[in-house]
Amino acid sequence: MRVLLVEDDEMLGDAVKTHVHRQGHAVDWALTRDEAEASLEAAPYDLVLLDLRLPDGSGLDILKALRARRDEMPVIIMTAHDQVSDRIAGLNAGADDYLVKPVDLGELQARIHAVARRYGTHKLPDLTIGGVAVYPSERRISAQDGDEVLLSSREWAVLDRLIARKRAIVSKSQIEEALYAFGAEVESNTVEVYVSRLRRKLGKDAIETVRGVGYRISADAT
Repeated sequence: MRVLLVEDDEMLGDAVKTHVHRQGHAVDWALTRDEAEASLEAAPYDLVLLDLRLPDGSGLDILKALRARRDEMPVIIMTAHDQVSDRIAGLNAGADDYLVKPVDLGELQARIHAVARRYGTHKLPDLTIGGVAVYPSERRISAQDGDEVLLSSREWAVLDRLIARKRAIVSKSQIEEALYAFGAEVESNTVEVYVSRLRRKLGKDAIETVRGVGYRISADAT
C-alpha cells in the first residue's frame, strides 16, 4: 500500500514510518496539516495514519474534508487524546480506527492489516507468470523448482502496480509514482532498472515493453 503518515512528533513519526516501510508499504510523511493536504492533492493513497493535534490545525479537519467530498480512503487516527468523547468524535467524523499514543507498533501493524482486509486494499490476484507463482498478498513468489524468489520493497511496488492493471499498459510515470514514496531517486532510467531486475527474477518474458507507451504483465500470465 501507499500510506500517508501525518505526525508532527519527529521521534514517533520516524519510528512509525520505519516500521510501516519494513512491512513492505510505501510511506510519505507529512508533519503539518498543510503538508498533509498538499500530499493528498498530489498523490493517491491507500491509507492515512492521522494525528489530530498538528502545529497548524486539527487533523480532524483533514478527515472531515475527505469525507465531505465522499472520499472513502481508510483513515486510522493516532493521537494522545484518550477521552471517550474524543474517540467518538473521531469515529463519527469518519475514522476507520483509533489508536491512543503511545502507539504499540505491533498493534498498529495489526490495525493496518485489519483495515486493509475490510476495504479490500492491496488484494491483488495471485497469478502465474511462466512457471513462477506470485502471491502478492503474502509477499511470496515461488519458482518452478520450489525455491523462493525474493524481491525488495521497491521491486514489489513496481510489480504491484503492474499486477493491479494486469491486462492494461502501465505508463512509465505511473510506475515512477510507485517509487517516489520510497524516497528513491527517480532518474530517467530508474523504471528500466527495476523492470530489468524483475525480468531477471521472474523470467525475461514476464513483463512486456510497449514501446513509447509503457509496460504490462505478460499476456500469458494466468
